[in-house]
Amino acid sequence: MNEEINKALKTLKEGGLILYPTDTVWGIGCDAANKEAVEKVFKLKKRHDNKSTICLVADDRMLKKYVKKIPKVAYDILDVTEDPITIVYDDAQNLAENLIADDNTIAIRIPNDDFCFQLLRRFNGAIVSTSANISGFQTPKSFKEISQEVLKGVDYVVNLHHEKICGKPSSIIKLSNDGQVKIIRE
Repeated sequence: MNEEINKALKTLKEGGLILYPTDTVWGIGCDAANKEAVEKVFKLKKRHDNKSTICLVADDRMLKKYVKKIPKVAYDILDVTEDPITIVYDDAQNLAENLIADDNTIAIRIPNDDFCFQLLRRFNGAIVSTSANISGFQTPKSFKEISQEVLKGVDYVVNLHHEKICGKPSSIIKLSNDGQVKIIRE
């Protein structure tokens, strides 16, 4: 696993795209603070940059770097949930501007996956995590379902968990600073 982390880190630091296994589905990733790398993700997915995407962070400490004010309820939700959950936060910061939604929100998940955790820790920053498919097409449930277009469009494919059948994408909730909670995807 160490060698795969090193190769993925090198690619991320050079502004490249990686294809990697997460705690939910295979993802296309890049440095979430690199505007040009984020643009490459949108181009590969043939997706408009006004449609937001998810970032992964290693832990609460890293989350604080990208969200100005984390609602207290977010910590409660993260402590009690067993399934992967992505939270949309108000007041995003320190990320590529084309990654932040028009309303200044950002979707962030702390993955429960050793490879992702180690990669995020060593990268010491947020990584984009969007499903490994062209926009409008089905999310692949396994590595073998990923299209050749996506495989050829990334700079590095992580050589781990190729046999794993993925679960469903994470649930998504939006927590507003005014205390509102909205379920976006169950």
